[in-house]
Amino acid sequence: MKENAVITIISITIIALNMMMIIVLNIKNAIMVATMAEVTTVTMAEIMVATMAEIMVATMAEVTAAVMAVTTAEVTVATMAEIMVATMAEVTAAVMAVTTAEVTVATMAEIMVATMAEVTAAVMAVTTAEVTVATTAVVKDVAAVGAGCFNLINN
Repeated sequence: MKENAVITIISITIIALNMMMIIVLNIKNAIMVATMAEVTTVTMAEIMVATMAEIMVATMAEVTAAVMAVTTAEVTVATMAEIMVATMAEVTAAVMAVTTAEVTVATMAEIMVATMAEVTAAVMAVTTAEVTVATTAVVKDVAAVGAGCFNLINN
């Protein structure tokens, strides 16, 4: 009987130890899950903060550069327009004071006729050359397509 009692006690002890081991393993797993969740949350938060900071810095730099470029261009244009208007008004007043209206009109007419003739001739020469080159290329392409079609039909 004693032997059965000892075996029973040992069996109960083994069962109790196994149950305690299962409980300890469950506690360990719960701690690991909680730790991983916390580590993941903290890591992701740090990564998100760093990434968003980099994105914001780059975006703000680009936006600031674009705004400054546009603003600088607008201010420069406005300032130069004011300077040009004031300067041209002073120069024109001085020229008109020295030169009579008839001399100015005659001189400007001669200059405009000569300049327009030269500009027109230059523009027409360039335009004609460009149109000729483009037309020649198109005609060659059409001829090549026609030759290809002719060859397809005859073959």
